This record gives sequence, structure tokens and C-alpha cells, in this order.
Amino acid sequence: MSGIVIFGAGGRAGRAITGEARERGHLVTAVVRDPAQYGDIEAEGVTLIRGDITAAEGISSIVRGHDAVVHAVTPFKGPEQGFADLDPDFFVRAAEGLLHGLAETGVPRLVVVGLFANLIGADGRPVMDDPSAFPAEIRPFAAAHMAGLDTLRTRGAAIDWLMLSPPARLEVDGPRTGRYRIGGDTAPAESARLSYADLAVAVIDEIEAPRHHRTRVSVFNDSP
Repeated sequence: MSGIVIFGAGGRAGRAITGEARERGHLVTAVVRDPAQYGDIEAEGVTLIRGDITAAEGISSIVRGHDAVVHAVTPFKGPEQGFADLDPDFFVRAAEGLLHGLAETGVPRLVVVGLFANLIGADGRPVMDDPSAFPAEIRPFAAAHMAGLDTLRTRGAAIDWLMLSPPARLEVDGPRTGRYRIGGDTAPAESARLSYADLAVAVIDEIEAPRHHRTRVSVFNDSP
């Protein structure tokens, strides 16, 4: 049994990861901005607390005494939200705070949920740079996410971090098969898919038995 902190536990990925961790017998500290909105997350083995992943001064107190941390936070829910309030440094500040907090408290493992748009396409450039494959209006969000990855790469030598990037076809209601494939930096085929449930399986697998270290990899299933 491990103690796992999940930042962004109220989102789709965070809820799936929280559920998977709980089913496997781990103790979860579920971190959200406003616990009053997410009371349904609380369950046996799950402690719901308030926290802000970009508030570096509070991260150490949240993660202390745990075995691993998951970053599944996103400030962006879809194109309809717009970008008026998008902080381009959001993922940088989150990465900096996590790296500092984990190093200070000795928490050994960090798993981050990545973004398909930052993987490398067939033309050798990030998918986010190809307007035929990725909507230009969402590019600011992808660029902010990429900056967070760059921070992990340049400043994360002291932490055993991993970013798992799912495919574009990430299915909310897809089944938990318990199967997935791990790729490298290259985006999988357009037919690739993954359920949130199987993304959660991959995250907890990498906490229970880490196989990839200080890198970003894709995680996906082939089309049915």
C-alpha cells in the first residue's frame, strides 16, 4: 500500500486515476481547488483536500510522507472556454513547484499526464505545429503544456519523473481493459485510442513498478 497525491483529482483523468489507485489498495490524497465542488470523490482510502499546484509554498506540506505524486491538472476544458484567462506559465509554475516540493520532502516518484499535441508527428515537428492536424486556436494551451515538459527536462534531474501522453482519441466512457502500449516521443497512428480508465492503469503501473524514468512517452491502444 502506497500513499499517492493526485493533483487535479476532480478532472476526468484525475477521477480515473483516483479510482484505479483506490481499487488497488493505495491511500489517496485527492487535491482540488474547491473541495466543496467535489465531495463525491471522497471514499474509504481517499482524503479530499484543498490545494493549488501552482502555489509552490504549499506543495511540500501536501506531498510530505507520500510515496508518489500525480499531476493531472489542466486549466483548460475546451476551445469554447477561450484563452482570455490562460496563464502561459501555468505548467511551468506547476512543474517548478512539484520538483521543489518533491525534492524537499524526499517523495521519489512524479507521474504527469501529458498532451498528444506535444508529441512528434510524422513530419518531425510537434503535432501542435501542424495546423492540418491540430487546431491553431488551441495552440497556446499546447505551447503552455510544452513549456512545462521543458521545465521537467531541464530542471528535473533530482526527481524520478515521467510524463505519459495519451492519444488524441481519449475516450471518457471507454472500458478498462488493463492493456495499453507505450511508445516514444512520436505520435501514434490516428487510429490509436485510449480510455481514461486505461490511462489510469498506466499511471498506477508506473508508480507501483516504474519502468520509464525522466522522460516523456506516449501511451495508447490500437483501434478496435
